[in-house]
This record gives sequence, C-alpha cells and structure tokens, in this order.
Amino acid sequence: MEFNFKNPKLELVFKYFEEISKIPRGSGNEKEISDYLADEGRRLNLEVIQDETLNVIIKKPASPGYENAPTVILQGHMDMVCEKNKDVIHDFTKDPIKLQVKGNYLYADGTTLGADNGIAVAMGLALLASDDIKMPKLEVLFTVNEEVSMEGAMNLDGSNFEGRYIINLDSEEEGRITVSCAGGVTAIVNIPKELKDISSKQAYLISIKGLKGGHSGIEIDKKRANSNLLMGRVLYALEKEKVAYDLISISGGLKNNAIPREAEATITLDSNNEQKAKEVIESMSEVFKNEFKTSDPQICVEINKIDEIHERALSQQVQSKIIKVLNLMPRNIQTMSADIEGLVESSTNLGVVVTENENIKFEFATRSSVKSLKEDLNDRMQLLCDTIGVELVLEDDYPEWEYAKGSKLEQICVETYEKLNGKKPEIVAIHAGLECGLLLDAIEGAQAVSIGPNLFDVHTPDEHIDILSTERTWDYLVSILGNIK
Repeated sequence: MEFNFKNPKLELVFKYFEEISKIPRGSGNEKEISDYLADEGRRLNLEVIQDETLNVIIKKPASPGYENAPTVILQGHMDMVCEKNKDVIHDFTKDPIKLQVKGNYLYADGTTLGADNGIAVAMGLALLASDDIKMPKLEVLFTVNEEVSMEGAMNLDGSNFEGRYIINLDSEEEGRITVSCAGGVTAIVNIPKELKDISSKQAYLISIKGLKGGHSGIEIDKKRANSNLLMGRVLYALEKEKVAYDLISISGGLKNNAIPREAEATITLDSNNEQKAKEVIESMSEVFKNEFKTSDPQICVEINKIDEIHERALSQQVQSKIIKVLNLMPRNIQTMSADIEGLVESSTNLGVVVTENENIKFEFATRSSVKSLKEDLNDRMQLLCDTIGVELVLEDDYPEWEYAKGSKLEQICVETYEKLNGKKPEIVAIHAGLECGLLLDAIEGAQAVSIGPNLFDVHTPDEHIDILSTERTWDYLVSILGNIK
C-alpha cells in the first residue's frame, strides 16, 4: 500500500497492519498471530511474555528522561470478526485479507477488514519498533478471543504488569475518550431436535438478505433489521395464515455480537399451499420494506423451490418452540440510560441461529451498563425459556466498566487533546463491551481510558477505517505518552 503521510511513522503502522492482515486471526484461531507478535517482540530485543491463553505482553524500557514516569499499558485485541459477502470466496482460516484503498479509507475486498482491532495491534508494534519517540516504559498487551468471550482478558495474570495507566485502543470514534462500557453475557438457547416422518413434498428455501447488519453494541441504536428475528415473524405469519408447512432447518448469522444480515429456512409444502405461501412471503416482504425503509432499504425476502428431497422434518412441537423463541425472547434495546443522554443501557441481540446435529441453537449477546439490569434480563430469559420448555445456558459473563470520574489519566488525555486540537474531547460511555472492566479487575489500582480512530461498519464486509483519522489518532497517542512524566 502507498500512502502520503505527514508523519512517516504512519507508514510503519500500516506496514504492520498489512503484515497482520496476511495472518488468519478469527476468534479462537489466534495461535499464528500470537506467535508472530511474540516473535516480533523478540526480534526487537524486547521482553516478551506469551501466556497459556496466547495473550502476548511485550515490554519496552522508558526513553531517556522518562525513567521515573508511570509505566503505561497499551492494549488491544488480536482477533477479528470474520464476516464476508455470500458471493465472496474466502477462507478465514488460511486466506489473507485483501486490502483496498478508496480515497481516504481502507477497506477489505468483500470481507471484514479487521481494523477492529488490528489497528491497535499495528500501533502497538509501531511504538515498540520506534527508537525516537519519547515515552514512559511500555507494557503492550495483545489479548485473544475478545470478540467472542473475552477469554484473554478473563485469564490475564495481573502480576505480570507494573503499569497502572491503561490505554485501550479499541474505540471507534476520533475525538472521544471512552471512560465506561457495558458488561455482557452470552445467552444460549438449545432446543433438542425431534424429527418426524413426512411424505415427499416440494422443498422451498425462504431467504432474508440485503440487511446492513453491524456491531450489536455500538450500532444497536440504529434500529437495523435483524434477519433472525424477521425469519421468526415470517414463519409465524405462515402459521397465522394457516399455510401448512414442515420446517426442515433454519440458520442465520455468524457471530452473536454482530447484527445478523442473512437468514434461511428450508421448508416443505403441499403443492396446493404454494401460492398462498408466496403471497404471505410477499406480504411480509412489503411489511419489512416499510418498517426498515430508512435503516435497511435493500432488504429482500424470497421463497424459491429447491431440488432437495426430505423424508423427515422437525416435529411440530420443536417447530412451535423455535417460533416462540424467535418471537418472544427479549430483543434489541431494552432500556436507555437516565443519566447519560442517548446511551443505550441494556440490550439483547440474537446473533446466531443454527441447526446442528442434535440441537437448534440460538445465541444472544446480552449487554448492560448496570449489573442488576443484566441480571434482570437473564432472569426474564430464564423464565420465558422455562415457560416454553427449552434450555438456557449463560456463558462468558464479563463485567461492566464503571466510570472513575476525574482520574489522572483522563486529565492527561483531555489536556493533551485540547492542546492539539484547540477544543475539548467528548467524554463518553458506550454500550459495546470493552476489555477494560476485566483489566481493571486483574490489575489492582489501575486507571483506564479508551481511544481510537474513526472506524465504520465494523463486523460487516463494509468495514473501513479513516486513514487521516488514524494519522491524527497516532499523533494524539504519541503526545499522550510524551505528557506522562
């Protein structure tokens, strides 16, 4: 890639970003990227810790004159969300991300870019490789599996750190200093498969596509359509209109922390129900186009014949449970903050529906900045699951990050931004989950902030990063480090 930067250090940042984009790093597949980071730290003759979870810590001594300054922990996660357009051939377990420059923005070619949070990794490596930047001792932490379970941060040994100033580089809006975030939990509903024999009937594929999707925390307030929820409405509409069908399978979405863009259901119908089914689908398509004309103008709902023969289908009881879970479980925004205007306080996102060998599985990402409200959502989901007769499992519970107003680190970041830009930054809390709450639990007495450049459409194939914003954010980060004495 060729860029013209005012600061040549940005060439090094994007050189590293290009390098890590060649390495598969989907959540749960981080061994290669973890080894690359550890090897790069050793190549730079720096102290490296690679723990059993595959987190990597690289320590760099202070610059001359900064030996007595507080040690700073810079942190980002090495994994990325792996999403692609349906017509794109790409294997995230082995294929490199193909980068494209469009004006002042960097995109991938039909896949997620991985700037969330690869840009933090690239900036951290560039700082470690630079010998002419004045800064305190650095402890650069790259964590694993943030996007799915925050496993890396959950298993972090706080005794490995000397620093008490944590700068997380996983924010996505320049000019904002994030000081608080939501906690969360993954809620999994399992419905055991029960099959029944059926006579040979024509098979049909109901498909929902053309949705924008997005990050289930940051973009939940944009009221974008969720393909899994829409499929639930379609299946119930068929029942309500007394169109007899048998459900063979259902699927939608890839990650619970992404608003799903596509969903599919395979059904069988008697020939005398085909026209009625098509009318119901067409009617629901028009309903959705009206409801989401602003947020998802390209929404598409179709039913098409497919050349498949099925002699067994899901039982009527299982089919009924699926429809109830899709239509009755808490979804989308649940509460808004009364203290911070415009802040989503609690939400749920049904990100994944999949028909497995033994179960139909539903994965929800539940978030809240108030612990008791997260627990209330868990309780409500449990009560509903008990009523429907399905199993609920809660996994990967992580804490909210409470605001420590007026911390010394926040003051330094605010004053530095004001000197660079002639105005104050915005101090914000976000509905997305960051690792800061877990880091603060692990590292006693620490303070934290989160910053980052402008990123757009993360967790989707439209993900892109503002190159000029990245340059300004780099300058800001270097200035913060220079002002910590």
